[in-house]
Amino acid sequence: MFSLGAARYYLYREPTDMRKSFDGLCGLVNGRLGQNPMSGDVFIFLNKPRNRVKLLRWEPGGYVLFFKRLERGTFELPTVQNPGLSQMLDYGELAMIITGISMRNANKRVRFFPQNNVDKYL
Repeated sequence: MFSLGAARYYLYREPTDMRKSFDGLCGLVNGRLGQNPMSGDVFIFLNKPRNRVKLLRWEPGGYVLFFKRLERGTFELPTVQNPGLSQMLDYGELAMIITGISMRNANKRVRFFPQNNVDKYL
């Protein structure tokens, strides 16, 4: 219930109109990203000034929408790994974006992943 753990996280790289709600954001996921919004993955949307963020996720029974508005400052975006409309993040990167931790000097250490989880991170 209201969980963001154990999912894949996709950052939508284009600025998003924050007036969009469930149906509008599902339309972006389905139409622009070509993904199923009911997959259980978390889709992350930022507005142009990067002071508002919405996270959309399907849970059994319906959609959950998380929203955060900053009173000061902006959300920092991770460096672009590949050109395109979306970028896959891991939970740590999402947590750093939401809490305001700078990712510029953060180094991710190599970790071991069991074989059945490797496909989720590639």
